[in-house]
Amino acid sequence: MAKSASNQLRVTVRTETGKGASRRARRAGKIPAVLYGHGAEPQHLELPGHDYAAVLRHSGTNAVLTLDIAGKEQLALTKALHIHPIRRTIQHADLLVVRRGEKVVVEVSVVVEGQAGPDTLVTQETNSIEIEAEALSIPEQLTVSIEGAEPGTQLTAGQIALPAGVSLISDPDLLVVNVVKAPTAEELEGEVAGAEEAEEAAVEAGEAEAAGESE
Repeated sequence: MAKSASNQLRVTVRTETGKGASRRARRAGKIPAVLYGHGAEPQHLELPGHDYAAVLRHSGTNAVLTLDIAGKEQLALTKALHIHPIRRTIQHADLLVVRRGEKVVVEVSVVVEGQAGPDTLVTQETNSIEIEAEALSIPEQLTVSIEGAEPGTQLTAGQIALPAGVSLISDPDLLVVNVVKAPTAEELEGEVAGAEEAEEAAVEAGEAEAAGESE
């Protein structure tokens, strides 16, 4: 389950907003954030950058945060992260107010375990599914076993075992894992040859079109 005891963050209320204020906060090692939910006015905060990143690294984005806002405790979930496209650092966080006993809808990672049968090729079609769970009882991940699976085996979201109190929101027929017969060396060679022929044909067609335009 996603833990909350060690996810305590002492945050500060932002007194100024805007791009300039956000840049100054990030230079000071803080992460600008907005806390919203339950009909309350959105609250602009600054999170301790190092501590918040550590929580995400160790407990994932579904970790319940215990925010200390001017001495008042507030539980929250990370709803969205805005990541710098080059530096890959957190630029901004959207946080959602949650309460003990409240159920929330989140996406949880699916981990494939086990070894499929011989001469098989396993494809994980989706890496996460949507579930509903109590805010303090969100599973960190869900596992599905492919041990001994034969070609033709397909595992859907509805076949994943869920902990007590957790319900599936995703389509039960959503394909998660697909097991097929592994291609032979001859089949792979044929695919490569076919791709090369298609590429050559495309090049020739492009050259012919260019020659026609230049006439």
